[in-house]
This record gives sequence, structure tokens and C-alpha cells, in this order.
Amino acid sequence: MTLESPASPLIFGGAAQSPRAALPTLPPLALYIHIPWCVRKCPYCDFNSHTASPVLPEEEYVDALLADLDQDLHAVYGRELSSIFFGGGTPSLFSAEALGRLLKGVEQRIPFASDIEITLEANPGTFEQEKFVAYRKLGINRLSIGIQSFQEEKLKALGRIHNGDEAVRAAGMARQAGFDNFNLDLMHGLPDQSLDDALGDLRQAIALKPTHLSWYQLTLEPNTVFWNQPPTLPEDDTLWDIQEAGQALLAEHGYAQYEVSAYAQPGRAARHNLNYWSFGDFIGIGAGAHGKLSHPDGRIVRTWKTRLPKDYLNPAKSFQAGENALTNAELPFEFLMNALRLTEGVESRLYPQRTGLTLESLAESRREAEQSGLLQVEPSRLAATERGQLFLNDLLQKFLT
Repeated sequence: MTLESPASPLIFGGAAQSPRAALPTLPPLALYIHIPWCVRKCPYCDFNSHTASPVLPEEEYVDALLADLDQDLHAVYGRELSSIFFGGGTPSLFSAEALGRLLKGVEQRIPFASDIEITLEANPGTFEQEKFVAYRKLGINRLSIGIQSFQEEKLKALGRIHNGDEAVRAAGMARQAGFDNFNLDLMHGLPDQSLDDALGDLRQAIALKPTHLSWYQLTLEPNTVFWNQPPTLPEDDTLWDIQEAGQALLAEHGYAQYEVSAYAQPGRAARHNLNYWSFGDFIGIGAGAHGKLSHPDGRIVRTWKTRLPKDYLNPAKSFQAGENALTNAELPFEFLMNALRLTEGVESRLYPQRTGLTLESLAESRREAEQSGLLQVEPSRLAATERGQLFLNDLLQKFLT
């Protein structure tokens, strides 16, 4: 799971003059831990990931992560963690011993909620049954497995290190290791992909009975191999057909869409990701990790850590690379660019609770968005219409001047 980029200065009509109240209650608190190494960098990937050396600096990196966390503790005293997410990179490259020492160190510093959700990202090429049994014994209770496709030619085009058979076996091994809650990451709109190809991948994923599916379209991002050497992607009409047919297939098998690219069985939505999208708080530790913390006086601060592993591991350098205290002008967009990704949106009362601003400060832009057919006319909720979900950028523009 990647985190949002630090916000750039934005001007929102009317909000900059609105007073911001102290927050009555602080939102749930999560922890994101970034492990930046991969076996090989994929040509579509713009995440902060780096090709691993034969021997990973596990001990040094865990020490650095805990020291990084120590520097954030003053801002979260008295709170507990509702979720933890190990992202990357490929966190499953780390041994159970290293992750166990890290989790123990985290819990000594911040108490865990009794029902905490702890997710580990893993790739099929790094699956080892013994290792995953050990992960489960540590208290890690959810996996997110990066499948992307089950078809050999598509996996080759994407630069993946696993094959289709390994992808299928990975889901079975997850269950055998004791994980009854796991996500499969699957892409569509792949190079030269047909409607039948895309639905074939989706049917195979559904057959593995994951509790959650992240099903999203491949996009070409700057600073990637695919950006500089773009592959031949499906035409827009094919992409639309894939999206419509795929959503119908997922719904038929009981996977409800609750976010732009997230589908879950009942009660299995990713709590960590829901916290992001409902403008919750999260500490980010690790090379390139981002965080967002609310303070009782109303301040909301985003932070980001130094990106290069060698700099992150250098004791002479600071873990934190920068921070941005969100202004009243930035908050409406910051809140809504997350909340409106949810298919059901959020309750309107969450806006003043999470931002300290009044609902009235949104009134003019909200009316305009409703009149444009992009925002639901529902006083108790902030939610996009079906059209608004398709044209989310246009909807968000209504909240910018």
C-alpha cells in the first residue's frame, strides 16, 4: 500500500478564512512500515523500491525503524494502534525473526488494539511455507499477495519474477499457514490484453477465494521504464468493456466494491486502507514512508522520510526529510480526495470531526458539485454519484478555486 504524496499548496474558496476548531476526538491511529527492497524492480513500478543485495541489512534496518518510530512517539502518546501495514518493496524478503523483533519493539512503544489488523505485502516468488507459518505466529493476520496476472506472457511483460502456477500455489500456502484473511492484487489493462484475458485472470483469482481483491488498471507513471518505453495497451473501448464486465463478475461472486479499486467479501474491507480514505491518522516509518498526524489543538501535519536506504541507514542523517502542516485552504481537498474514493463516501459529520472546519465552509462548492450531477444530494453524507466516481478529478476540482 503506498501513501499519499505531501500536499501542495491549494486555495479553497472561503475555507482559508474559516476558523479551525480544536479536534474533539482524534481519529484512529495506524502504522505504515516501508521495506524498500525487491528482488527486481518492475518496469511499471513508481514506488520507492530498490533491487536487493544478496544479503539484506535486516538487523540494521530494524534498529533504524525503531529509532525512527521513537522520534514520532511524542505526537501519539496515550493512543493505540488499530492497524499496521508492511509495504514495499517486498516485505516478505525479511525473515520472521527480523519482523518479530520489529513488532515486539513497536508494541513496547505503542499499545496494540485488541483486534488490531496487521497486514504484510508478499509476492508469490518469495513464498516459503515455513516462513509464512512463522509470520502468522507473530500475530500478522492478513496478507496482500501481489499476483498482477496468472498468464505467463502478461507476467513476462510486467517483469514479474513468478509464474502463474506459483501465483495459484501462493494463495493455497497462505491458507495452509493459517491466514483466513488475504488480498490478491490483480491488474487489468495490461499490454495487448483482451477482454477474455482480463476476465480469465479475474475468474482464476475468484476461484482462489480471497477475502479481498484489489483490481486496478495499469497506468503508466513517470520515472518508470514503461513511461520511457511505453508498451501497447488496450484501446479505451476495450478498457471500458473490461471494467464493466469485471465489476459485474465480482459482484456476482459476492465481492462488493467499496473503493475505486477495492472489492471485499462482507466484513472484509481492509481496515488499514479505510483509515486512509476516511482521513485517519498514520505514522510512517521506513525509507520514503509518509505519515499524517492530527493534534488536539487542530493542527494536522503530513511528514515524509528520507527515500534512499543508504541515507536512511546513515546515523549522521535525519530520518525525516520534510513536513507540511496543512492549512485551512488545503484541508477540504485533502479530506475529499480520500473520502470520495469510497463508493459510499463518508458521513458528513466526519468532515468537521477530522478537519476542525465547519460543514458550512463547503456549502458553495458542494451545491455546485450536486448541481453538476457529480455529488449525491444527501445532507448526511459526502458521496460521489456514479458519474462522480467516473470523473473524480472533475468532482474534486469543484472544491478548488
